[in-house]
Amino acid sequence: MFEWITATTAGKFITTFLISMLPVVELRAGLPYGIALGLDYPLALTAALVGNMIPVPFIVVYIRRVFVWLRKHMEKMDRFITRLENKAHLKGETVKKYGPIALLLFVAIPLPGTGAWTGALVAALLDMRLKNSVPCIFLGVCIAATIMTLITFGVISVI
Repeated sequence: MFEWITATTAGKFITTFLISMLPVVELRAGLPYGIALGLDYPLALTAALVGNMIPVPFIVVYIRRVFVWLRKHMEKMDRFITRLENKAHLKGETVKKYGPIALLLFVAIPLPGTGAWTGALVAALLDMRLKNSVPCIFLGVCIAATIMTLITFGVISVI
């Protein structure tokens, strides 16, 4: 149906980039998808890394304001936002205890519920400064990209 989008290198790059921007799936799906499309590895990696990182500074800086606005204008979102905040606070306890390296490792583990989006949410709720949180999240995303590359090319097998 959408073969025309992925018929060109630019289309493959953009698709990989966009998938990597999505919460939950992020780079963990975007990078293997780009490689499976036949995108050259350096391009797939670039698209996935940049796509995964684009939302991070916005989440760190603005997510609290977004939550306040949503609660005010869409009351039904309150339970969902509260659950997100509670999860982030639970994960944030480790970051509080062990510092920025814990944020890096949290983002680096390619499992559901971890990643750049959740790491940025944790950083925001812990009032971490952008200049401290973004480098940790970026290094975590790079480690996750390495792990996903090794899995995608079969160097590491997932049980």
